[in-house]
Amino acid sequence: MSWNTEQLLNEIKNRKKVVIELGCGPNPDKEVIGIDLLELDGVNYVTNLEEGLAMIPDSSIDEVRSRHFLEHIQNFDTMIRDIHRILKPGGLHFVVVPHFANPYYYSDYTHRRFFGLYSFDYFSKPEHQLKRKVPAFYNQVKFRTMRRKIIFKSPEFPIRNLFRSKIIQPIFNLNSFMQELYEGSFCYTFAPQEIEFEMTPEK
Repeated sequence: MSWNTEQLLNEIKNRKKVVIELGCGPNPDKEVIGIDLLELDGVNYVTNLEEGLAMIPDSSIDEVRSRHFLEHIQNFDTMIRDIHRILKPGGLHFVVVPHFANPYYYSDYTHRRFFGLYSFDYFSKPEHQLKRKVPAFYNQVKFRTMRRKIIFKSPEFPIRNLFRSKIIQPIFNLNSFMQELYEGSFCYTFAPQEIEFEMTPEK
């Protein structure tokens, strides 16, 4: 479906819980409003997401999801500001992105950036960051990260997954200390696949 602002606004108004997925690809969850650059099966609205989300009202969305989308965005600051703006107080921003130590993601020429444990701490107050602090003065957008998880499982290698998902992943996600130890000392020994974040906007 091509872009129809009036129809989108009606959906936002009439849904009990409004969840959007950015860069949803084909066949998104039927309970989710899927937005993508490409007109694929199951995409609800097609638009150029590099231009941001100006068409979506402030504080109107309960949850924004994206899976392997943000690494493709050139105008990253604009997108993060818009996500912060459109989320309701207490809303959820759920993100899955490639970890910078994953060797396979460098092969994709459409990837603009990679992510690590501290990537969203640059959009957090110092008191909500991990033990290693990063500058929080680059922007005024602030999220509080509630959960981050390093994912080691690779669907292409099921035997290797037994070791990675059953042993490596639980150990290094035990707590934030182990996550920071992993990324600082072991990420190129046991390469991860991706990293998940759950955060809420601070208004």
